[in-house]
Amino acid sequence: MHSLSTARPRESGDPGPRSLDSRFPPSRSRATADDKPAEARASERRLGRGNERSKVAARYLQQACCLLIVFLLALPAAAQTPPGAAELQAYRGLHAAAAKGDVAEIERLVKSGAPIDPRDGRARTPLHVAAFMHKLDAARALMRLGADPNALEAQKYDIVTIAAVADDVPMLKVGLEGGCKAGNITSPYYGTALIAAAHLGHDEVVRTLIAAKAPLDHVNNLGWTAVIESIVLGDGGKRHVATLKALVDAGASVNLADRSGETPLTLAKRRGFKEMVAILEKAGGK
Repeated sequence: MHSLSTARPRESGDPGPRSLDSRFPPSRSRATADDKPAEARASERRLGRGNERSKVAARYLQQACCLLIVFLLALPAAAQTPPGAAELQAYRGLHAAAAKGDVAEIERLVKSGAPIDPRDGRARTPLHVAAFMHKLDAARALMRLGADPNALEAQKYDIVTIAAVADDVPMLKVGLEGGCKAGNITSPYYGTALIAAAHLGHDEVVRTLIAAKAPLDHVNNLGWTAVIESIVLGDGGKRHVATLKALVDAGASVNLADRSGETPLTLAKRRGFKEMVAILEKAGGK
């Protein structure tokens, strides 16, 4: 232990320089002067390291949650549930006729008084079943006979969104012609058929919905527009690029940001989608 020397002049009666040992009693006082500050500093260092680890863990958790959302949204079949084999086998009446595309049976049943919009166990009407099973003539017949073209099944899908996800342009056109609105709010994400189609890169569906006056800048409950979904859930390939171009050419906003404040251009750059970046920059994206 080093001696503590005095730097000030000695005053009258000052006994002069004293060693640290002579100024403090051994043991307890020494621990108070030297050891406790060291322990405090060590505690602070440990606390700092703990806080830093917590911040890193929080960042990783946030990134993992974002990746999980993207992964789940990239599986549209998990949100839409077409009739399974057991359901198809169990169907009777209009549901069975719609699944088979049997227009004559549909007309016979309706004329005999069968309700036009009965629901199965997942709230699907015969019209939903016709859309899922790609039965164009059955869908036309049902709407002609009074089926509700804007009905939603249990997961909040209408026939236009069902067709959009299936990339079924003929069914999409049948649904629109029969009165299903392109601007319906659908899906558990409170989106639209246009957003669903943009997510999947179904470019011809997107163009058809744009022509039907679908809202271009609707924001779903994830904070995403059709433009954003074409980027963050797309693969940057030919069909997603064509989807983005169709949306931009139609006047969709290129600067409407997501909830994190990131614009479509920022998102496209981050994903390395050069063709999308060029489209957005040409349209005034920031």
